[in-house]
Amino acid sequence: MSLSRILLRKTLSRRSLSLVQARSVSTIQETVAKLVPEWREDIKDLRTQHGDKVLCEVTVDQAIGGMRGIKSMITETSLLDPEEGIRFRGYSIPECQKLLPSAPGGHEPLPEALFWLLLTGQIPSVDECRQLTADLKSRSKLSLKTKEMINSFPKNMHPMTQLCSAVLAMQTESKFADAYMKGTISKSDYWKLVLEDSLDLVAKLPEAAAMIYRNAFKGGVLIEPDDSLDWGANYAHMLGYTDPDFLELMRLYLTIHTDHEGGNASAHATHLVGSTLSDPYLSFCGGMTALAGPLHGLANQEVLRWLVKFKSDLGSKPVTHESITEACWATLKSGNVIPGFGHAVLRKTDPRYMCQREFALKHMPKDEMFQLVSTLYEVVPGVLQETGKVKNPWPNVDAHSGVLLQYYGFKEAEYYTVLFGVSRALGVLASLVIDRVLGLPLERPKSMTTQWIRKEFE
Repeated sequence: MSLSRILLRKTLSRRSLSLVQARSVSTIQETVAKLVPEWREDIKDLRTQHGDKVLCEVTVDQAIGGMRGIKSMITETSLLDPEEGIRFRGYSIPECQKLLPSAPGGHEPLPEALFWLLLTGQIPSVDECRQLTADLKSRSKLSLKTKEMINSFPKNMHPMTQLCSAVLAMQTESKFADAYMKGTISKSDYWKLVLEDSLDLVAKLPEAAAMIYRNAFKGGVLIEPDDSLDWGANYAHMLGYTDPDFLELMRLYLTIHTDHEGGNASAHATHLVGSTLSDPYLSFCGGMTALAGPLHGLANQEVLRWLVKFKSDLGSKPVTHESITEACWATLKSGNVIPGFGHAVLRKTDPRYMCQREFALKHMPKDEMFQLVSTLYEVVPGVLQETGKVKNPWPNVDAHSGVLLQYYGFKEAEYYTVLFGVSRALGVLASLVIDRVLGLPLERPKSMTTQWIRKEFE
């Protein structure tokens, strides 16, 4: 039996048992506090038992080539398997869709439920998830100075620049930074105020991000939050979207983009800045400046732009395997790439792509852009394999998300990375809390010059 099936059976058994023996409802702070001694003992034992073991050897190619494949970080929230894809605390995306609490009448997991899982390693009960949602609502109000700053941004400022600036504006409210500067907190308790800051930031991000969207694209007409809605649905509401299917899409989107191991640029940057004991606001801002790069978070809008142009270039030709194959070869022979396919780690179709495809098959099967994406999914891997130059020809998460958003009228592709950033906050901030629980030190790898390498090996 596969590992995923074993995990699913064990989890279902645990959940079935919880229906019979109702566990007491704890806050997320109480749940983490109970786990801290166990986690600290585990990391201590790991170093005692295996501290001198070799994780991997590093080649010159890896040092020059973006450190790909170098095993050198601890990230507890997720693990990316080249064949299976991402697992959040051991759970695959389909398992999370089945096991995590959803909104009343909905089917997709609540993002705050995944935040609980990432932070604690436990599937939350419905009541625990509701309590977390209520806690986030109680923390969500933006200060007047933050609102004034967002409203003063130039209209031509990129939405990601606005998001980073807004987060920095909130930094004056950091409880960790205040206590650290006053010397009123011990190292063993750092995690408590890092968690408080993280909850505050996660709570405030939707309104800040929605203000940025409404100012940039909707004439500055803002929409007040709706306290009856969950975290993801309320974000969609403040953006200006009320279609129940779109609310479900937002819950799915905000869930699957949360975390992707610790080595990706936004997660690593957040971890690196956090290792200096910068507070969660500064650390998260570091991660968001990385996410804003064309090779990271901007990839989804680049894919959408390519799809629109690709469709336009097809003209009146019908979307068939033959026409798409011909057009793909023309693209490659012209010296261009087909974006949205391939991944630095994955060697199979990204499961985040597949769950979006399943959503589209359910809600928008006849949409022209989806049909194009679906045909590309069937054609492009074969074309790329035929070139003999591509290790992973399968679609990644960016190949689909833009088309789903466009279908519901969310056409401002320049803003899509902000959606990504709001989601990614759940993963990188959960990791930041765990970093402080484990007492992980300042990150300081050794660098070399190319001349040093030559002297070493020649």
